[in-house]
Amino acid sequence: MAKSARITQRNLDASLLAERPSTTMPGTVDKIIPPPRPRQPEKAQIAVGGAARRYRNLRIENSLTDKHGDEVKLKKGAHVEVTVATEGKTPTAKSKKNS
Repeated sequence: MAKSARITQRNLDASLLAERPSTTMPGTVDKIIPPPRPRQPEKAQIAVGGAARRYRNLRIENSLTDKHGDEVKLKKGAHVEVTVATEGKTPTAKSKKNS
């Protein structure tokens, strides 16, 4: 993918995230997992603070793009922020019960 296309895609995604409900949690890269086969990407395991024990560890491909559109990789011990956003246009809202 061309650098200009990555920048355009990032700008479009950033505008969509601002409209959707989301939450951000701190995390730390626990380990870098080498690929099982040479053509597969390595993975980064992230320990997410504030998540339930069952969902604390998150594994993602260790191939990210910075704000300039350049490819970067995470290192063990790096502090990260994990953002979770809704995918649909109409998230479910909590209703308040009248007493």
